[in-house]
Amino acid sequence: MKRELIRGGELLVVGLVAATVAGGILGQPVALSYVTTGSMVPTLDPGDGFVAVPSGVAGQIETGDVVTFRAKELSGGGLTTHRVVDETERGYVTRGDANPFTDQDGSEPPVKRTQIVAVAWQPGGQVLSIPAVGAAVEGSRNVLRGTQRRLAAAFGTRSLLGTSGLAYLVFALSTVWYLIETFRDTGTDRDRDRSRERSDGFDPRLVVGLLALVVVGSATAAMVVPGGAQEYGIVSAESDAPGPRVIETGTSETTTYPVANAGVVPVVTFLETTDSDARITPAETYVGPRSVVNATVTLSAPPETGYYRQVVVQHRYLALLPRAHIRALHGVHPWLPILAVDGLLGGSFYALGIGLLGTDRVRSRRREGAGSGLLGGIL
Repeated sequence: MKRELIRGGELLVVGLVAATVAGGILGQPVALSYVTTGSMVPTLDPGDGFVAVPSGVAGQIETGDVVTFRAKELSGGGLTTHRVVDETERGYVTRGDANPFTDQDGSEPPVKRTQIVAVAWQPGGQVLSIPAVGAAVEGSRNVLRGTQRRLAAAFGTRSLLGTSGLAYLVFALSTVWYLIETFRDTGTDRDRDRSRERSDGFDPRLVVGLLALVVVGSATAAMVVPGGAQEYGIVSAESDAPGPRVIETGTSETTTYPVANAGVVPVVTFLETTDSDARITPAETYVGPRSVVNATVTLSAPPETGYYRQVVVQHRYLALLPRAHIRALHGVHPWLPILAVDGLLGGSFYALGIGLLGTDRVRSRRREGAGSGLLGGIL
């Protein structure tokens, strides 16, 4: 029981690290995140971590929630974690707990719902703070940055994978090694009475499972990375004038939204607008291999003059399921078709691999023959 509890704790840590790394790859916090400045003191000190709930499953954003959003102007843009203090027709008003003014009192426009990537978990109404997460991440990043520079110098190049790329590579290799050792220890415990020779080799189920995870990860990236939100900035003016999207108040203009597919697998996309002053047609597209389909975005200028941002969101899925099924799953939640496609790909690859290799452990057996030396055979 003690060993199982320790192993379960180790797997939990590995899962949290995997989720954090996945969040870095996808550009949005998953499971854990942290703050780097003192703008959220005393709720979160610099370097404190918190449990980040993805916005897709966080539900309605309310006043008092601490959110992580993609800022337009704050600190040159990028992810910012502040508290929602008000909600207007144009978006959310945010402020750091330590700041005397809201972000919108400065240059940051109201935060749109599509800009919010995560919500901090607040059990009992208070953000659960996890000390030293930022210090651990920054320390690891500094070590990786130094290692990356040394490797780049050794290979005579200016960059080798980059710090993030090196981190993902090290993490992937470490995870694979940990899983191999875990399964090996489990097999040793269960087969303690078997001979040492019979336990040599590797389990094909582990290898096929790892390869299936690679396939699923690649498919997920192909659906998530090209999608997301695209923002259109317009100027609502008293009269139409030359310039990028300067529109007379109360009127509209159209622009082309290309949906490209550089892969060999067809994709189905769903296009949505987050503002009532914008619309896009068609809302659903089917894009064949290495093809482009053009949609039309209609941008309308509000009656009041000023600068406005209107957003188009693209949800993208590999067309490995019937379009009706993808449409139905998307109607429930945008992530359900991704999970269904991943399950189909991963399950099919695993079943095919096991069907070809079987489940018996693949091992090396050697026998010594008279005058023939050592003959190796893979059984």
